[in-house]
Amino acid sequence: MKKLLEHKSLFIWALLAVLLTVNQGFAQQKKKTYVIGFYNLENLFDTYHDEGKNDFEYLPDGLNEWTDAKYQKKIHNMAKVIRAMRDENGVYHAVLGVSEIENRHVLEDLVNDPQIANAGYMIAHFDGPDMRGVDVALLYQPRKFEVLDEESLPFNFNSKRIEFAMDSAAQANFHTRDILMVRGLLGGEMFAFFVAHLPSRIGGKGGDLRSRGAEIIHTRAMELMEEFPDIKIVVMGDMNDNPTDESMITYMQGKEKIEDVGQGDFFSPFISMLNAGYGSLAYQGAWNIYDIILVNQNLAKAKKGTLKIIPIVKKKFYGRIFHKPFMATEEGQYKDVPFRTFSNGSFIGGYSDHYPTYIVVTNKE
Repeated sequence: MKKLLEHKSLFIWALLAVLLTVNQGFAQQKKKTYVIGFYNLENLFDTYHDEGKNDFEYLPDGLNEWTDAKYQKKIHNMAKVIRAMRDENGVYHAVLGVSEIENRHVLEDLVNDPQIANAGYMIAHFDGPDMRGVDVALLYQPRKFEVLDEESLPFNFNSKRIEFAMDSAAQANFHTRDILMVRGLLGGEMFAFFVAHLPSRIGGKGGDLRSRGAEIIHTRAMELMEEFPDIKIVVMGDMNDNPTDESMITYMQGKEKIEDVGQGDFFSPFISMLNAGYGSLAYQGAWNIYDIILVNQNLAKAKKGTLKIIPIVKKKFYGRIFHKPFMATEEGQYKDVPFRTFSNGSFIGGYSDHYPTYIVVTNKE
């Protein structure tokens, strides 16, 4: 009898050890961390004319003498930056929004570049109405993010809050980038990603247009939150405004501090970074952050055990502006600013006039 009890005891302890190991393994499997980012690729054009688009300067016989060799160099450089972010983080971005891309073809060339081909990126993209032919898109890893829905949100002037500088005739002839919305499951949780490239600041104009773009995004985000109360929303893009400008504060309802974020608000981590002197692009000697990422209350104040934005820079900043020495101009008038593709009309073989930005979300406590 004693031996039987000893055998039973050993069996129970062995079973408990197995169950504990399985439970620990299961808990480890449930821990998830994802990098989510945005990158303005600065005029990623192919060498062919797209009918109806003003892309002539990016043709072999165009102003920029855009040859296949220059195009391949550009693809290589963009992939190099994405790979460098992977090397720093240990993982590729699960989701990466991009802007200033001409079409799906250039994205296919990019994701198939040998430097990043093993990421297995898929593409969400719509051809938009921009006269130059530049669009926004989303690159995503399907094993991490399962796409359920894609929308292209056109720009319009149907606002009750904004007084536009353009008259009705000018409005009818105005064409700009659509806003991309992609909804799906990231780590099993419902997410929506908005990717935008809001109207330009050229000539000091367009503040009303950027405010309208932000209003369009916010309106659609609120509709999604009503339909899916637990949805987590990330808004990203080249906003052509700083996170402290009216479009982002008033119309996107961006808040600097998580504790101030309410149901219709967005946490805007790059406000604090701009105030601390960080920048993603430089203009006339001043640093700006136009490459903005915002998250809704469900992601900023996530329930325990679910995906939540976390601080990643100096344990206090929730955003990261990524740059390495090879991405900056080494000398001359533009020393230390982003090393771009062209300078004063000449091809210099750089990367982009913007640095990429990203955030990290995790369910780890």
